Amino acid sequence: MREKDYVKQVFSKNKDAYINSSTHANGNDLVNMIEWLKLAPDMIALDIATGGGHVAKQLAAHVNEVIATDLTEEMLRNTAKHLQSCENITFTVADAEDLPFANDMFDIVTCRIAAHHFPDPDKFVAEVARVLRPDGQFLFIDNIAPENTSLDQFNNTLEKMRDYSHVRSRTIAEWTTIFNRQCLQIVKEKRRKKRLPFREWVARTLDSDTEMDRVEKYLLNAAEEIQEYFQVERKEAHVQSFAIDEWMVLFRQNKGASSRSATYGLRPAKQGGSVLLLKAAVLTEHSYRRR
Repeated sequence: MREKDYVKQVFSKNKDAYINSSTHANGNDLVNMIEWLKLAPDMIALDIATGGGHVAKQLAAHVNEVIATDLTEEMLRNTAKHLQSCENITFTVADAEDLPFANDMFDIVTCRIAAHHFPDPDKFVAEVARVLRPDGQFLFIDNIAPENTSLDQFNNTLEKMRDYSHVRSRTIAEWTTIFNRQCLQIVKEKRRKKRLPFREWVARTLDSDTEMDRVEKYLLNAAEEIQEYFQVERKEAHVQSFAIDEWMVLFRQNKGASSRSATYGLRPAKQGGSVLLLKAAVLTEHSYRRR
C-alpha cells in the first residue's frame, strides 16, 4: 500500500529526529501513562508503532516483557541500539493493521502519536482487540482533528504539507465509533492542547527551506479564527510555535466481547502463552534484541 511505503521512507530518513524529538521524548502523557495503567511485574506489554521507543522504555521498568513493533525496519534497528540497556524489550517489525501475534497475548497494548499514519483504523483497532487479553488495558494517544469541518480540513492539510506520510488526524467522534465496534470500554480520558515548536516540528520531516517556508506561510496566512484556535505564536514575521489537539484515552477489554475481530479473522491461539514462547514467536530475521 502506498501510504505504508511513504511511512517507511519518512521514518527511515528521520529515525534520529524522532528519538530526540522534544514532542515525543518528553511530555506529561508519558508520566500520566504510568499513573493510569495498572502495571504488574508479571505482565507482557505490546507497544505498537514504537518509533523512538519512548513508551516501550517507560513500560520496561514496570513489566516483565515489552514487545516494541514498528513498520519501519531502519527506525526499529536504530531504536534498539538506542535502548540497548533495556534488556526486557524485544523489537519486531510489524504492521499495526496485521500484527504477527496470537490471540489474547498481551496484558497491555499501547499506541502513542502514530495512528494518524494508519490508512485503515478499523483494522488497527480490531488487531488491538484481538491480541489483548480479556480485561486487558489499551492506552491510546494521538493527535486529533477538531469536530469543526473547516478546522479539521486546515489541520489535516497542514500535517500533509509537512509530512506526506500523514494519512489523517481523526476526530474523537470518528475514533469513538471505531473503538465501540470492538467493545473497548473507556476507563479514563483526557484531551489537551499540545504546543509544538515550529522549527523543530517542520524540520523533522522536511529538508528544503522552500518546503518549510510553504508550511509556515500556510499558518501565517490562515484566517484569524484558525490562528486563534491553533494558538499560533509568532515573532516578527515567523511562527515560533502553535498548538494542536491530542487525545489520551485508556480502554479496558470487555470480557464478554464475543464478536471482536470477526471481520478480519482470528489466528489460532498458540499453546502455552508463556513469555519464552512469545520471545520465540517474535525473534525472527526482522526482530532485534539489543546488540
